[in-house]
Amino acid sequence: MNLTELSRQHCQPRKGKEHALAPDQVQELLAGLPGWQLALDGKAIVKDFRFPDFHRTLGFINAVGFMANREDHHPDLEAGYGHCQVLWSTHDVGGLSLNDFVCAAKVEALLA
Repeated sequence: MNLTELSRQHCQPRKGKEHALAPDQVQELLAGLPGWQLALDGKAIVKDFRFPDFHRTLGFINAVGFMANREDHHPDLEAGYGHCQVLWSTHDVGGLSLNDFVCAAKVEALLA
C-alpha cells in the first residue's frame, strides 16, 4: 500500500493481538513511509521532524493533534526547539496495527 492509499484510510477500533501486524507486514508498510523507522523495541514506528523555529514546530504539533483526535488514535510526541519526534503504536494490540501506518501517512500528508 502506498502513501496516498494509506493517508486516505481512517482508523478503526483495533483491540487484541489479532490486530497486531506481522513483521513482514510492518516492513512492507514501512517501506512506503519515507524516513519512518521501526523503534528499537519493534512495537512502534518513529520519525523526527525538523523545523526552522519553535513557531513552526508548535504548528505541526497542533496539526498532528487535530488529525489524531479526528482519527481517535494518538501518538507519543516529544518536542523541542525546531523538532518534534512522532511515535505511533497501538497499545491495545501490544505493538503495531494498520492504524499506526494510516496516521503516519496522514502526518506526511500534512507536510506535503
